[in-house]
Amino acid sequence: MAPDTAEAGGRASPAAGKDVRVWDPVVRLFHWTVVTGCVLNLFLLEDGELAHKIVGYVVAGALAIRLVWGFIGTKYARFAQFVPSPGRLTTYVTALLRGREPRMLGHNPAGAVMMVALMVLLAGVCLTGWMSTLDAFWGEKWLEEVHESLANAILLLALLHAGAALFESWRHRENLVWAMVTGRKRP
Repeated sequence: MAPDTAEAGGRASPAAGKDVRVWDPVVRLFHWTVVTGCVLNLFLLEDGELAHKIVGYVVAGALAIRLVWGFIGTKYARFAQFVPSPGRLTTYVTALLRGREPRMLGHNPAGAVMMVALMVLLAGVCLTGWMSTLDAFWGEKWLEEVHESLANAILLLALLHAGAALFESWRHRENLVWAMVTGRKRP
């Protein structure tokens, strides 16, 4: 494995060398499990059916594992490494708007905020989906509406996330989608 050549804050250094392992298997499996689960439950599986519920529980389990991994996992998986302060986020967004944002090995501050937002929405959609199976909430229209609204918000943010990943791939001449498959990025 190549040494980590990132500077403080996750910015990539100009050092030459082999690819750096950034996204570990837990992070990648979580990402692609959520992508697959959202596609299945939003577009292919019938709401309320057994398959929809099973996929929902798989996503909920993956989210629980990822939350724990955010505290005990590898460097770029840890929330402490990538969740930005308001000042760091403001500095990054200002640089982004000027076309001068730094390339990051891990999540950039805007991507980190997106990830946290998506995880919060996933938790909400999992919770409301589970609640809809309880006798206390059976058939409650408001709960179905909240569940659906959260799912639609995930879809909207996921599309924004995918667009931003494509934009950043173009800006920094790096295939971020492939990096999430292999776990590796150039230093």
